[in-house]
Amino acid sequence: MGWNIFRRGTGAPEAKASATGRVIAWGSSGRVAWSPRDVVSLTKTGFAANPVGFRAVKLIAEAAAALPLVCQDQERRFDIHPLLDLIARPNPGQGRAELFEALYGQILLTGNGYLEAVGDQGLPVELHVLRSDRMSLVPGADGWPVAYDYTVSGRKHRFDMRGPVDPVCHIKAFHPQDDHYGLSPLQAAAVAIDVHNSASSWSKALLDNAARPSGAIVYKGVDGQGQLSPDQYDRLIGEMEMHHQGARNAGRPMLLEGGLDWKPMGFSPSDMEFQKTKEAAAREIATAFGVPPMLLGIPGDATYANYQEANRAFYRLTVLPLATRVTAAVAYWLSTHLGERMEMKPDLDQVPALAAERDQQWARVGAASFLTDAEKRAILGLPRLSDEGDA
Repeated sequence: MGWNIFRRGTGAPEAKASATGRVIAWGSSGRVAWSPRDVVSLTKTGFAANPVGFRAVKLIAEAAAALPLVCQDQERRFDIHPLLDLIARPNPGQGRAELFEALYGQILLTGNGYLEAVGDQGLPVELHVLRSDRMSLVPGADGWPVAYDYTVSGRKHRFDMRGPVDPVCHIKAFHPQDDHYGLSPLQAAAVAIDVHNSASSWSKALLDNAARPSGAIVYKGVDGQGQLSPDQYDRLIGEMEMHHQGARNAGRPMLLEGGLDWKPMGFSPSDMEFQKTKEAAAREIATAFGVPPMLLGIPGDATYANYQEANRAFYRLTVLPLATRVTAAVAYWLSTHLGERMEMKPDLDQVPALAAERDQQWARVGAASFLTDAEKRAILGLPRLSDEGDA
């Protein structure tokens, strides 16, 4: 796959719409029990129906999308540049934060993120995030992708990857057993998600039954023995369901007719373990995404001394690696359209969670008299100035 980074567009770009915009959206229903492992079902059970997975993805995606970005080449850092203008407003319906939040969300949920470039020559006029579950890679004879198919309800649009520039940027997470698609944290946490959802369903069932296990109604009859008739049994079951189940009937007294006796049942120690199981599953989900459980309000985690340390570790170990890798890939892809090499990365000096350690690094580098100005700028991630000397 060849890259022509010196190709430049001529003339004003023509206003165009996304090639997939005409495809009608369609949703399918998923199973409720032990969830399937396809990305559509996992997204429903692990994101849309699980508060821990939902919050973990939102926390990472929103934090990464809110990071200030710097655009630079090998010699200078730009405050005004066409690339920055495109990123600031990638399409009429989204800004920079919305675009990157959607892109990060797709990567976290499916392991794959796809950006579409709209425009024939030069820098794209629009950027769009494509849904990963609708995209399929078409490999060539050498294994590299020659096209991507975007399919919805039998309608397909093909992106040809054999041109001078790629119309689609595919960013994938590491997968040790797949050459073309990435592995998402949601897939790694699938078992914990099922356990957490099952524990929540069990808790809901308890609330529907007055928040305690069912007791036993014993029929003794007139002489201490006997059996309910089918009509009596059906009537008793109907009255129990109507008047003595659910949260609105909690604590309502029960009127038992002759021969009926209520024998309540309590929780056994093993029945109480479900709450600990649910909390353990929540910690496993948070661990898979790289979010300290403390930030999600999950009890029982004492890894970090305080919230500030947990938040700093969250940015340093999860948010920044993801944002740095994605922005670098997007910048290189857009450089092939622009015709000149550009870099784009998070501005660490504007991240509040890292302010303390950045101040320490600036102080250490500034006090190092054995370093030249050029070496100090390189250590701090700043571009080399064109008029810098070697001394």
